Amino acid sequence: MVANSLYWTTADLDAMPDNGGWLRHEIIEGELFVSRAPHIRHQGAASKIHVRLETWSEETDLGRSFETPGVIFTPTDAVIPDVVWASNARLEQGIDTAGHFTVAPELVVEILSSGEQNEQRDKSIKLKLYSRYGVQEYWIVNWQLKTLEIYRRTDAQLQLVATLLAGDTLISPLLPGFSTEIERIFS
Repeated sequence: MVANSLYWTTADLDAMPDNGGWLRHEIIEGELFVSRAPHIRHQGAASKIHVRLETWSEETDLGRSFETPGVIFTPTDAVIPDVVWASNARLEQGIDTAGHFTVAPELVVEILSSGEQNEQRDKSIKLKLYSRYGVQEYWIVNWQLKTLEIYRRTDAQLQLVATLLAGDTLISPLLPGFSTEIERIFS
């Protein structure tokens, strides 16, 4: 939901009082988006993806995964994805002193929240944002339909390459040897 038509920056977010985690504030092209704490099934899908990515990361030592990290591309583009994975190289060069990403993680995962505006933000606005800043792969997860859309960087932008359903297995050339069954994300 768009809060108003002012041009917002991360300095404005820093000045806001802590809301106890009930509201998520993100800025995209200077526009403030406020969303409520997500559904428990939304969080469950995010946690399962995070655990599988982190287990693979510990086995391969190629990077790390994080749930709901701050990603600050610029003072007017700052978001909180549900899950990210970043290589060791990006972790070494792209974290600020407050623990926020300042470079694009290679993989970003958004779990869709209910509502047309939330869906439009993840499927259109954030897709463009992540394309612009160099995310290599973007997964959009619909916990209600139990689907996972995979967007990969092709010709300098993220493009849909697959929609996975129950019975499918999630793999990625970005994550050699990683795999998980789609239905296990939603069980």
